[in-house]
Amino acid sequence: MELLDNPVRPYAWGSRTVIAELLGRPSPSPHPQAELWLGAHPADPSHVVRDDLVAESLLELIDSDPARTLGADRAGRWGGRLPFLLKVLAADEPLSLQAHPSAEQAAAGFQRENALRVAPDAPERNYRDPNHKPELLCALTEFDALVGFREAEASVRFLRALDVPALAAYVELLAAQPGPDGLRALFTTWITLPQSVLDDLVPAAQEGAVRLASSGGEWCAEARTALELSERYPGDAGVLAAMLLNHIVLRPGEALYLPAGNLHAYLSGAGVEIMANSDNVLRGGLTPKHVDVPELLRVLDFEAAPPPVCDWHDDRGWVTYDTPAVEFRLRRFVADGPQASVEVPDGGPRILLGTTGAALVRCDASVLKLGPGTAVFLPASDRGVVVDSATPGTQLFLATDGLA
Repeated sequence: MELLDNPVRPYAWGSRTVIAELLGRPSPSPHPQAELWLGAHPADPSHVVRDDLVAESLLELIDSDPARTLGADRAGRWGGRLPFLLKVLAADEPLSLQAHPSAEQAAAGFQRENALRVAPDAPERNYRDPNHKPELLCALTEFDALVGFREAEASVRFLRALDVPALAAYVELLAAQPGPDGLRALFTTWITLPQSVLDDLVPAAQEGAVRLASSGGEWCAEARTALELSERYPGDAGVLAAMLLNHIVLRPGEALYLPAGNLHAYLSGAGVEIMANSDNVLRGGLTPKHVDVPELLRVLDFEAAPPPVCDWHDDRGWVTYDTPAVEFRLRRFVADGPQASVEVPDGGPRILLGTTGAALVRCDASVLKLGPGTAVFLPASDRGVVVDSATPGTQLFLATDGLA
């Protein structure tokens, strides 16, 4: 077992309280803290802590003995890499409108940009590695998000309810073709409008959202979201595009799975997020960062479907969230009494994170304390690990690959 020291990413949309309080540091923090990274991503790996001193990175630890840390079978399958990245995400402001590529799209895009000699850290680079990035987010607090395209007929009703004459022709475009092709046509039209047109159209949509948000009717929440985005990103095509997406609110413990091609934007809240160990993001707006519209259109899935809130099942005391991803699996444990105990499943590399309460992690003669914000790396060679909690309501998250 290895205690971990984990980096905090200070993106502008982050919270000044959530991660600071989780780590027991002064709150509010001097700067926004958006993500706590737990893993072996080359851009910002966790480090091992021994005798209260920060030692080598988890990336270096795994590289030194992949058979022991990952398991001989996993070391071959994952190319000697930790296949997942675990995060605590804390959003006080909306994230960019974005989607992630499939494995085939990522590999081709990475090869193409390498052939064009686009620098690995260039702002205009889309593919920073050759891997896909499916992801799952489990809410720690109430969590608001825009996820996937809404059914076209419902979007027509919403856009008509806004009652904006300047939008009428666009609404009828979708009404005439209420399916994936119509959604693609309208999204493509909006995302490629000249800025001079957007400077008139987005404020007009904003005025409609003001009226609709105050009506208290069926589309009140969607109108409020459109209003908030238009105030934060005036003249941004992403404001219009966001009006085509499902708005969902996760309660603590509920989880959302985002496969390749799903257009989404996290709006606010805190959650534990796990993903394939990649940093490939294609943005469509609501951001000052690089937006590549043709490449985004290449990867987007315009099939309207119910928001992908995850099913879960009980697995030996762990709430386990089911996804088709082979790179990761997320489990959650909540102590139901003062002396709760749970076994940690064997197999492959694992990261154990505490978010509330206190627990002891035991493996053979080794014991580590686990509190809020504390994380432990369990190599594949550590078997028979047990967690004992003395605090009712203690909550732990376990990240593994999808094979464990």
